[in-house]
Amino acid sequence: MSDPAIGAIGFAIVVALLAFRVPVAIAMGVVGALGYGVVYGFSTLGFVLGRSVFEAVSPVSLSVVPLFVMMGVFAAQGGLSRSLYNMVASLVGHWRGGLAMSTIGASAIFGAVCGSSIATAATIGRIAMPEMRRLGYDDRLASASVAAGGTLGIMIPPSIMFVVYGLMTETSIGELFIAGILPGIVGTLLYMMAVGWVTWRRPAYGPKGPRQNWKERWRSILEVWGVMVLFGTVLGGLYIGLFAPTEAASVGAFGAIVLAAAMRRLNWRVMRSSFVETALTTGMIFFILVGAGIFNYFLDATGLTQALIRWIEALGLNRYWIMVLLCVFYIILGCLMDSLSMILLTLGSVFPLVKALGFDPIWFGVVLVTLAEIGTITPPVGMNLFVLSATVPNLPLQTVARGILPFVTADCLRIALLFALPALATWLPGTMYK
Repeated sequence: MSDPAIGAIGFAIVVALLAFRVPVAIAMGVVGALGYGVVYGFSTLGFVLGRSVFEAVSPVSLSVVPLFVMMGVFAAQGGLSRSLYNMVASLVGHWRGGLAMSTIGASAIFGAVCGSSIATAATIGRIAMPEMRRLGYDDRLASASVAAGGTLGIMIPPSIMFVVYGLMTETSIGELFIAGILPGIVGTLLYMMAVGWVTWRRPAYGPKGPRQNWKERWRSILEVWGVMVLFGTVLGGLYIGLFAPTEAASVGAFGAIVLAAAMRRLNWRVMRSSFVETALTTGMIFFILVGAGIFNYFLDATGLTQALIRWIEALGLNRYWIMVLLCVFYIILGCLMDSLSMILLTLGSVFPLVKALGFDPIWFGVVLVTLAEIGTITPPVGMNLFVLSATVPNLPLQTVARGILPFVTADCLRIALLFALPALATWLPGTMYK
């Protein structure tokens, strides 16, 4: 049996293990170690295991992970999500479907200080779902808007997904963060348009809320000044070259703690739970990176990536058609595994192909994270659907899944726009101070 065939079999085994809920780090690490032993012999496996683990966790740039995770945790503990939701609801809540649009808008802003899709969906869901139910919203629209809005947490910077992509592909994390701004805004608007389309067809799904006067609106806007300052400082500093990504993460983490203290939500219990959550989340991400590092050594040893590139070149397809096929592949894979696992499992093989085809790594990173967003809301393994069903009382998983199609359609339209207008992802990074 050829080495590339062994690599393909190893890839299939990992997918099968993930389908049986084996933790991604264990699945990739074990298969990668055994596969490398089969290809090169088990006598050299000890050296490879030591080297791959060290290379996975030693880069200094990894320090942004715990810092941005801490920033998101303290932002959630500080009650920023409630203030953001109230602010957006005061502006558009009186429209038909306005509270669902408010949910999406609040998710986009909260995602800017959180960086996690699951945390955004869970936090905003606890606030928005009771309000929408009280006003008579259909659970399908209400829950789907929370689940879809939560995906913006991994697009609008700072994003843990961009950090992982940048580390694995040696692409500038700062440029990736800036690249996610315009696609994130476009995604927010498209999700709101999806809500408008649903409520145009079925007005009863999203009744209008009460209109607030401008005094109440200004009061709610002033309540979120801290979030805007924090977001502007972190991203503005990156854009003008004042901060490196690690420094921006440090400023963001410290600023989130200060904001939580200023809102009188910081005590010893909150401090302890926040640091514990930060440590657990960071440990999980690092463990997955170790497993991915071992698995990528195995893939390199089999030559699967080079064989895949040669096979695709032999097809003679236009490079854009190849990219369309890759997008379809990722959408299907996103239905079967969580987004981080999907990226870590495939990026080692796919990224060399993308570079060989001449695509911009920044542009592809934005497209890949958009595809990861689709994966978080597509059954049967859409993590946001499970999180929302678990955190909101009396909300069956089937109800959330039945309302998600308009938002998946909006994401597909966003990918089409990225294909037609690559500058959506590449223009802002090109204007950064370097």
